Amino acid sequence: MVLFRIEGRALWPIFNEKVAAGLGRGMSKTGCLSEEGVETAARAMKRFAALLDAKRVKERYAVATAAVRSARDGPDFVKRVREESGIEIEVISGEEEARLSALGVLAGSPDADGVAGDLGGSSLELTPVSGGRVQAGVSLAMGPLALPDGLDTDPKTMKDFVDEELDESLPMLREQGKTLYAVGGAWRALAHLAMETLDHPLRVLHQYELKQKDAAKIADFAANASAASMSGVQGVSGKRSEQLTYAGLLLKRLMKLGKFTRVVFSAYGLREGVVFDHLSRRLQAEDPLIAGAEALAHPAAPSPGFGVALGAWLEPVFAGRRKDESVRGPLVRSAACRMADLGARFHPDHKADLSRELVLYAPFAGITHRERAFVALAIHHRYSGKKGPTNTLIFDSLLSEDERSDAAALGLGMRLGAALSGRSEKLLARFALVPENGVLRLETPARERELVIERAASRFEQFAEAVDRKPEIVEAG
Repeated sequence: MVLFRIEGRALWPIFNEKVAAGLGRGMSKTGCLSEEGVETAARAMKRFAALLDAKRVKERYAVATAAVRSARDGPDFVKRVREESGIEIEVISGEEEARLSALGVLAGSPDADGVAGDLGGSSLELTPVSGGRVQAGVSLAMGPLALPDGLDTDPKTMKDFVDEELDESLPMLREQGKTLYAVGGAWRALAHLAMETLDHPLRVLHQYELKQKDAAKIADFAANASAASMSGVQGVSGKRSEQLTYAGLLLKRLMKLGKFTRVVFSAYGLREGVVFDHLSRRLQAEDPLIAGAEALAHPAAPSPGFGVALGAWLEPVFAGRRKDESVRGPLVRSAACRMADLGARFHPDHKADLSRELVLYAPFAGITHRERAFVALAIHHRYSGKKGPTNTLIFDSLLSEDERSDAAALGLGMRLGAALSGRSEKLLARFALVPENGVLRLETPARERELVIERAASRFEQFAEAVDRKPEIVEAG
């Protein structure tokens, strides 16, 4: 069960409790839900109902997927849960499960272009996503709990099974983009294993990505490592470790047969898709990174509109500065500026460190690991000035020298804007930054040069130096 706080387009998970019931365990043999799993799930649903009542949550959605819809006694389970807990479960079709899971991927990565693959306990959903839209997908009985008995003990038999089950879907997969978006607990555990094994510096699952060769390497590692050793990895539970051999092999074969060049792991899946599906069209169209930045910064910001104004004020200095800049550059800078007051409530001695770490690990959507590192470094310099962080591993690993330089410059620009305006968008609007012929001009209101206090003038000089321009303060008009 996940409890979300909805702040515009931002979906903030504020409570998350999972019970691995294993409803589909043994169903390939019996055709029925696991008796032990049913008891575990029924108890969990009663607890969830009590929690929701205690927290006064009115808007509730409960869905059941492959195991319940396929089992002979699925309707009995749904009836029991309704009678014992009052929770009405909607049993969704395989096509709807695929759609909602892919919608969750788009909720977390609106620019996703490829195939969303959701590996659940009893099924695998494969759904093309592109241009912000979900196309028709397929649901295959390929979850780890749906495997025929004994299959997971013979690697060759397992590989043959996977290849055969995927065969009919390959034409559809090969027509899509080159990226596979991986959803589901077993693949999330595989991502945690990959981050540990490959020593990835930023331990954030959402939008962690692997190239095809690295994904194959991790799959081979999982096939040869013991479940006990893998369960010691942070993010890999004992039950998940038992599924990693199959999850790794499936990912490896899916990427090879579908001709995917990379896999991006998504923390957003079916549950987020259900919530996103109930948002208005207007909210769905908003950018999740901008919404997340605003939601995170709003409680601390003395003037919520300042960050938006600051981003627009600084953008002329950065626009076109790098010929090879990503098209997302302006968006990422705008999101960073919305968090210019993130450390307002922190102790002055720790604003830079705490704000930087918050940006690195907050549950944002719509941001890559590289972009996350860029924004975090910019926010660090917003509070520290020219002084960089003590530990630079994340930034040295994920960012180029130019990107690190630009992040520092952006932070110094935020620092200038804050000092100049007292963090007031109205006062900031009275100044302008004009880059021209190697000079950065700060235009001040006529006869109001005294508004540029000594601290602001010093920060302007630092900012101009950071963007490789000569500083000049002039009265306009």
